[in-house]
Amino acid sequence: MDQATVLLIDDEADLRRSLSQGLELSGQDVFATGNPEEAFERINRGFYGVLVTDIRMPGTDGFKVMKQASEIDPALPVVLITGHGDVPLAVEAMRAGAYDFMEKPFSVSRLASVVERALDKRRLVLENRKLREELADRTGLESRLVGRTPAMELLRRNVMALANTDADVLILGETGSGKEVVARALHDEGPRKQKPFVALNCGALPAEIIESELFGHEKGAFTGASGQRIGKLEHAHGGSVFLDEIESMPLELQVKLLRVIESRTIERLGSNKPIELDVRFIAATKEDLEAAGKEGRFRVDLFYRLNVVNVEIPPLRERLEDIPLLFQHLAVEARARYRREIPDLSEKYLASLMARDWLGNVRELRNVADRFVLGLEQAAEAQDDTGSTLFEQVASFERAVIAAELKRNDGVIKPTYENLGLSRKALYEKMRKHGLGKDDGQPA
Repeated sequence: MDQATVLLIDDEADLRRSLSQGLELSGQDVFATGNPEEAFERINRGFYGVLVTDIRMPGTDGFKVMKQASEIDPALPVVLITGHGDVPLAVEAMRAGAYDFMEKPFSVSRLASVVERALDKRRLVLENRKLREELADRTGLESRLVGRTPAMELLRRNVMALANTDADVLILGETGSGKEVVARALHDEGPRKQKPFVALNCGALPAEIIESELFGHEKGAFTGASGQRIGKLEHAHGGSVFLDEIESMPLELQVKLLRVIESRTIERLGSNKPIELDVRFIAATKEDLEAAGKEGRFRVDLFYRLNVVNVEIPPLRERLEDIPLLFQHLAVEARARYRREIPDLSEKYLASLMARDWLGNVRELRNVADRFVLGLEQAAEAQDDTGSTLFEQVASFERAVIAAELKRNDGVIKPTYENLGLSRKALYEKMRKHGLGKDDGQPA
């Protein structure tokens, strides 16, 4: 984001010059004028700055200036200053939407402090807008698999490359990482999208009915089978079958599934008639199936049949830079479900999200986004306020991003500073500043 600008409007030239110099000494970029129209030439919805204006000026007043600025952008912070301060005027200013109201004489340091807080607020508004606009611009796969990190870009490329094929796919990922989202993307972005997508959680189906659920049965096939029943695999004809938690499937059923995958035919329970099957199999697991096969918990031949093509989903802790955009995406979904407005995201709150371990991955982040939209997460944040300064909050955020990038690159410096858009020297300086070493972003 560009350097912030303080627009200072005051008809007293000496005071204008004095305030400008004081603000510039505090590190601010100031544009001072006695003509409000010159200031309005710089104001738009993307303007990063704050408007400071005198109330009583020849030909106009600060309230009219504030109203005109509000018509351009209601979220632009406006600080009103006056030499005729009284309580009713202050109340009127705050009710009209002023960020702050200051009575002359005041110290430049006090004005600089107010301006700094106003700029913090303005930056958050612009960053939140940018996130929402970026989400609105995303379509298709980018709106499903949200993220800007190289790992997510690679995942989207892999999904697009596989979507138009009939290759069976094995999805690898931790609990809550979004395996079903990837499976649905493989289905919806390919030629089978108009046909059924049948999702089965192999760990949730009771062993005694899973065979009937998959293959169906004929009337009288077993006690209680009062009529013919079409199984899930047959129902998915022409489409895709998603087998989640495939590692939980009973061994005896794995043999039959292997036969189905190889022959693309099924037989209903109680029947010897083979039924042709046109489906694509997408399996998902959180375990190492090869290791499970060596331990006798999973059939090795089924693993090799499923593992023709695999797609790996990175855990959330390895792509922390995606959290702001992903959190905003999940908050938008929560807003639609609960019909609540999304509160603004503060730097401190984002820093706290970046600092978590996220063992539950995106599913855990979705729960947090739901609580945030409902107002529960904000309340928790307020109760746990440690009083950290903005500098400390931003530093915490920066440290988390650098640590995540170091970890993703196994501590190799060159790709780390290139991906972060830094020079080698700048990265080393920031690593020293935050106490980071090359060892996967752990403290030195």
